[in-house]
Amino acid sequence: MANLLAQRIEETLRPVIGTVLAAVSVDVEAKRLGKTVDTIDRTDLPLMAENLVDALRLVVGQELAVAAAGKVRDLS
Repeated sequence: MANLLAQRIEETLRPVIGTVLAAVSVDVEAKRLGKTVDTIDRTDLPLMAENLVDALRLVVGQELAVAAAGKVRDLS
C-alpha cells in the first residue's frame, strides 16, 4: 500500500477489528467512494468515516464503530 493516508487509516482500524478486516475495510470503503486505496485523500475522510460506522457497527457494535470512525475522521 503506497498511500500513506490509507496506511494510517488501516493502522487506526487495526486495534478495533484486526489486521485482515482493517485492510479489507480500507479497500472496500475506497471502492465505495469510486477510488482505489492509492487515490484516497484527506477530503475523502469524512464520508469514509460515515460509511465505516455502518460497516463496523455489525462487527463491533455502535459505540466502538463510532469511536473508530471518529479516529479516522480526525486523521484529516
